[in-house]
Amino acid sequence: MMTKTLSEEHCPSEAEVLAMPAADYMNARQMEFFRQLLVRMREELLENGQSTIAHLQETEATPDEADRATQEEEHVLEQRIRDRERKQLHKIDSALHRIAIGTYGYCEESGEPIGLRRLLARPTATLSIEEQERHERAERLFR
Repeated sequence: MMTKTLSEEHCPSEAEVLAMPAADYMNARQMEFFRQLLVRMREELLENGQSTIAHLQETEATPDEADRATQEEEHVLEQRIRDRERKQLHKIDSALHRIAIGTYGYCEESGEPIGLRRLLARPTATLSIEEQERHERAERLFR
């Protein structure tokens, strides 16, 4: 039987976070909710990485060229996925750091709240929707 830590017992649900008044934006309970969400995401990515390593180590080489080519393509795809996950781990660690220093949930450009719904959709977001759109428009212009 798994026991909950003290912080898990007091962590609100997603519905409770959304029901909190706007004036309570990024209060301690919301920060704990997002901290636990990010920690779970991080643990899942690390587990995926371990399963990939195990899968790559147990794959036997085959003498058939077509099978070997298929295996190599599968390995390349798995490595691309792990590369994306490594980048995501960096973003998660950065978000956890922002929680620790109290800046999580606020746009890095404008300082305005990012918003609970956006953070629920993308817990590693660093920009408000407005700033993200502005950033993407500028990116398209300068390509």
